[in-house]
Amino acid sequence: MSYQNPPPLAWAGARLKDRVVFVTGAASGIGAAAVRRFAAEGASVVAASRRADRIEALAAELRGEGLPVAAVTCDVRDEASVQAAIAFTMARFGRLDGAFNNAGVGGVRAPFTELPADSLDAVMATNLRGPFLCMKHQIPAMLASGGGSIVNTSSIGGMVGAASNGIYAASKWALTGLTRCVALEYARQNIRVNCIAPGATRSEMFDRWIPTDEGRAAMADAFPMNYIAHPDDMARAALYLLSDEARWTTGAVLPCEGGAHAD
Repeated sequence: MSYQNPPPLAWAGARLKDRVVFVTGAASGIGAAAVRRFAAEGASVVAASRRADRIEALAAELRGEGLPVAAVTCDVRDEASVQAAIAFTMARFGRLDGAFNNAGVGGVRAPFTELPADSLDAVMATNLRGPFLCMKHQIPAMLASGGGSIVNTSSIGGMVGAASNGIYAASKWALTGLTRCVALEYARQNIRVNCIAPGATRSEMFDRWIPTDEGRAAMADAFPMNYIAHPDDMARAALYLLSDEARWTTGAVLPCEGGAHAD
């Protein structure tokens, strides 16, 4: 099994120069990679997560490299917490141009009739209610800033079904639908809303889900490109959708899954 190594940050350009971008789920994995990538591309980044110690450490590290990154504690399941985090962003940087709503949970994998009902509520609270609340408060801030771009993290699970994955898949299918509806509603107000749909990506959540090298090798083999993606692969996909390179793209779902849907 192979892992793609991201190029060094010195290769970064300035596709988000002078923009302010808000990132949820920023403490690890795709979110942390996105904070690093967006900042290297010229953005002032607000890193949001429930894990205050982790995001404070990440922000301090990147500020030490001369990158403008601020940390804010935020529970995307709680509207007051989301509202306060967006208010912090506006107070700190004066505007909001982009958002990467990436926070998510995997939930329970089990035969459908054995799934506890409360696991549905728990997954939906983060994977659907979270982006809903974030967009609800990000959009007014973006309108006040002249427009913006929102990227939500869906999943390959939001594009195809899979046995024993019903709750997670349901949350991501719902997020895809929400994304498209919001995109249509704000298309004429200079706000774009899109999704990335990652396949298998190395992260703490992935490692908990598939804890053995044998399992990871089998997972890599299930994808035509035959490797587990690096989190920076997903950060780059989100970067494209946030940037002006995707200025004619809204309501889209960008598959980032190593060719799994090519057939």
